[in-house]
Amino acid sequence: MTDKKNLKNKHPENKKSYGLLIIGAALLIAGIIFSVYAYNTSYQESVATGAELSEVKALLSAVKEGTQEGDPEALSARADSLTETKLGLERPYSYGLTLVFFAILLTAKGIYNALIGTRKMDKTDIKRLAQAGLLTALCYIGFAFFKIDIPAGTEKASFHFGNVFCVLAALLLGGYWGGLAGAIGMTIGDLTTTYVTSAPKTFLLKLCIGLIVGLVAHSIFKLCHNHSAKYVTGVTILACVCGMGFNVVADPLVGYFYKTYLFGVPQDITKVLVKISALTTSVNAVVAVIAASIIYLALRPALRKAGLFVEVN
Repeated sequence: MTDKKNLKNKHPENKKSYGLLIIGAALLIAGIIFSVYAYNTSYQESVATGAELSEVKALLSAVKEGTQEGDPEALSARADSLTETKLGLERPYSYGLTLVFFAILLTAKGIYNALIGTRKMDKTDIKRLAQAGLLTALCYIGFAFFKIDIPAGTEKASFHFGNVFCVLAALLLGGYWGGLAGAIGMTIGDLTTTYVTSAPKTFLLKLCIGLIVGLVAHSIFKLCHNHSAKYVTGVTILACVCGMGFNVVADPLVGYFYKTYLFGVPQDITKVLVKISALTTSVNAVVAVIAASIIYLALRPALRKAGLFVEVN
């Protein structure tokens, strides 16, 4: 009884809401049904197309090496056509899985709203929402337009700048909003490029990166309070290292099980992809830690001076 009274006093303006919980649960059920259907239909067709694509690429390589006869231009055109077909067939299943992960997040937030409640949006929330939208766009641009692709069979890995803005968002806005900005921005980047099958994994991992950076920076070390420049610099770097350290370990590990068991990618290709992913993720992590730290430390005083700095509670 006392705990309930204390909880109520802690959130005096909160009003319990069940709408988000209902929406999240409905989307979760719909996402699961759609994912199962897409996996058994269009995705199975994409697997067959992928096998044909591998044969065409192998033949094209043999022709270029002079070990087999054939028309390289025709084979290259055929490979491009099969790649587009495969990508189109993979989209429905990827959309379904992304919807499932997003619905799980909505459901979790809905449960929180039902138990704790929500409060009215104030000027700080509007400012945070606007900055989250901007950082979401930057996450998308950092991944979709500033990347170097590395192929592994019919799959790919890449060097990119998306993680820089994902980490920056968590430093500026906190784990929840920063994680959402990174997850949504980079997931859209996957869904609109040839990385469509990685979209669900991206949503999960980038959200986790944001939550970890936000936890270390704001919940543990209270970064948004007035501290010395030395303290702010140290905490900023530490939070970035923790978030990207998680990604260095989780991305290849989660990617292996994700590709093998959810998408049925052959293990020999998955193992090669994991090795490449470990390299690209490590390089991306170093770039993200350095760049995000520099940008945040430069933006922090400027945003305070302009009255745009968001205090994370």
